[in-house]
Amino acid sequence: MNTHTGEEIRFEGIHCELRIQQFPGGIVVLRIAGSDVGEFGDAPMLRLNERLAGGDAIDLFIDAREVRGASIEVSGEWARWLGAHRIQLRQVSMLTGSRYVQITADFVRRFADLQSVMKVYTDAQAFDSDLAATLGAVR
Repeated sequence: MNTHTGEEIRFEGIHCELRIQQFPGGIVVLRIAGSDVGEFGDAPMLRLNERLAGGDAIDLFIDAREVRGASIEVSGEWARWLGAHRIQLRQVSMLTGSRYVQITADFVRRFADLQSVMKVYTDAQAFDSDLAATLGAVR
């Protein structure tokens, strides 16, 4: 099931919940909770494609602090999507909540050749602070 409320797009499944929030200034926050086993297919990526269709680059913040795990297939799909859209990503900031998700994020960063634009956080306070600063800079 997915719903769209204002500037938020929500996908809810049995194993996972995913929200995409869009803010002024090309800031997009992707929040994921649970175990991403691919139950949404490519729907979240298609929604992000719609956002990128205007050609403007974005700052993508991925809040995965509540992710328990992601399948290899899902991680690979996200890595391919990020790599294909690398030129439209000013920065990618990803918060991980476990060592397993951190290792997965590091794989995605290398596979998608995002070393220069992707930062992986393990400290929620630092991630939240950087997100707040980025949001505050466009107000």
